[in-house]
Amino acid sequence: MDADQNRKSTLQIAAILVLLVAAMCTGCSTPPVKQKWPDAPTISSKPCPDLDKLPDNVKLSDISKTININYSRYYECAVKVDAWIEWYNVQKSIYESTQK
Repeated sequence: MDADQNRKSTLQIAAILVLLVAAMCTGCSTPPVKQKWPDAPTISSKPCPDLDKLPDNVKLSDISKTININYSRYYECAVKVDAWIEWYNVQKSIYESTQK
């Protein structure tokens, strides 16, 4: 009887091990989830300050001063927006290169 019980115990342990190995293998069968880089957000608030407008009956010196201020504001804003777009595109390409 002892040999019969040992055989049954061995078969039970072997069956449990086979089930554990099968369970471990099926747990890994799902494909990895591919994440997509998010689209650039639309900027709902004003990213740049408004440019100055000239009032009626203005002097030539005031016109040149206003033009100078407006050009400065515009180009400062353009640099910031271009830098942000470049940063976003670089981050997106880095992210996508790691997802391959």
